[in-house]
Amino acid sequence: MMNFLTETAAQGGGGGIMIMVMYIVVIGAMMYFIAIRPQRKEQKRMSALLASVEVGDVIVTTSGFYGVVIAMEEDDVIVEFGNNKNCRIPMRKAAIAEVEKASDGQES
Repeated sequence: MMNFLTETAAQGGGGGIMIMVMYIVVIGAMMYFIAIRPQRKEQKRMSALLASVEVGDVIVTTSGFYGVVIAMEEDDVIVEFGNNKNCRIPMRKAAIAEVEKASDGQES
């Protein structure tokens, strides 16, 4: 009788482990679709946006300032803020939140 109980417990334990593994897989898949995938999508969008920045584009910085790109380097841009020609500030490209192309606002 004791042998029968141990065999039954051993067989039932295997099914419990499979269910536990399935739960872990399902939770991992949910984490991927809820957290990781959207974040990667946003990173790709931002890198494409920063790669498309050109001299003359109107930008909005992450702090909310509007400016015009007047010079570019590898990782930095020089931005002119407002009508004051003396207000030129070098900043990182990563601080750019939005870009409006120079040709978008002009009509032919």
